[in-house]
Amino acid sequence: MLHKPFYDPEKTYEENLKDGPFGDFADGKVFVEKGEPQYDFFGYKVYAPFGIPAGPLINGKFVEAALNKGFDIVVYKTVRTKKYPCHPWPNVLAVKIEGDLTLEKTNEKLLADDKYQEPLSITNSFGVPSSDPEFWQKDIISVLKNLRQGQILVGGFQGTKQENGSVEAYINDFCLAAKILKEAGVKVLEVNFSCPNEGTNNLLCFDLSRSKIIVEAIKKEIDEIPLIVKIAYFKDNTLLKNFIKEVGKFADGISAINTIGGVIVDKNGEQALPGEGRLRSGICGHSIKWAGLEMVKRLKEIREELGYKYKIIGVGGVESADDFFKYCNNGADFVMSATGAMWNPYLAQEIKKRL
Repeated sequence: MLHKPFYDPEKTYEENLKDGPFGDFADGKVFVEKGEPQYDFFGYKVYAPFGIPAGPLINGKFVEAALNKGFDIVVYKTVRTKKYPCHPWPNVLAVKIEGDLTLEKTNEKLLADDKYQEPLSITNSFGVPSSDPEFWQKDIISVLKNLRQGQILVGGFQGTKQENGSVEAYINDFCLAAKILKEAGVKVLEVNFSCPNEGTNNLLCFDLSRSKIIVEAIKKEIDEIPLIVKIAYFKDNTLLKNFIKEVGKFADGISAINTIGGVIVDKNGEQALPGEGRLRSGICGHSIKWAGLEMVKRLKEIREELGYKYKIIGVGGVESADDFFKYCNNGADFVMSATGAMWNPYLAQEIKKRL
């Protein structure tokens, strides 16, 4: 059953920042844990190896609401070293897809509207907006003060490529974002290599040499703080293996996947999301679960083959407790849900009942 989403697609990003979260996330009720947390998350104990990835938790109010509802591992929305604008509204739409979003379907026109129904797939098109560091660092510090036993906040971040800027400046921007998060007291970091416009091959995770350089530079900056690398779906398994060869010895965790891009149109066959460069947009939810499960399995196989020790975080289409266990069976050490959690604030509690 779909509940009222905690991020309201009918409102702008700025309205959600100011007035959200919504639905049952805003009721103030706290899920009370019993006993001691048993699961290890990069050296920190949690009650369940489950949480919400970067994306829906756009500020501290959303993060604290998620923690109150039993999501033990929460990722603060990806931040930057400078304020960065959001794409125009709408930013979230329901996408009508029969079955899985296969790679063949990604070049077809996919109908989107504001009618959200199960099985739910959505497009989200934000452009990785960010508040300025002065705000988000203070916001994160406030959240960290209120963490309870068995809870962990992950700091999501990425660098920003400046027009006519050097590669060195781009790499330094990643390191600066990591440094600010470290100074805020964040104990686990996640760098985003899975969104467009950040690498020489569209997605940074497909730029193997630059990915390696950036991960090495970040690890030098943050020292012993665990670093998770968030990646997209890799069609080519050889490319994925080569990527892991480059970053797997430095990364403490690999998170997969983000979204899969598709052509999004309205009922008239026209571009559904206004603005240049938004005909194609990332799709998440039920229809990409196959890809997330497949990536987890492949990451486990590569880890065993190469003898690496990184943890695997499975993301994509997790709507139920059954989905959580499917990911675990495929090799995920931890599992996260964005779309499923957004429309079901009790998903973490449902999973905990079966652990």
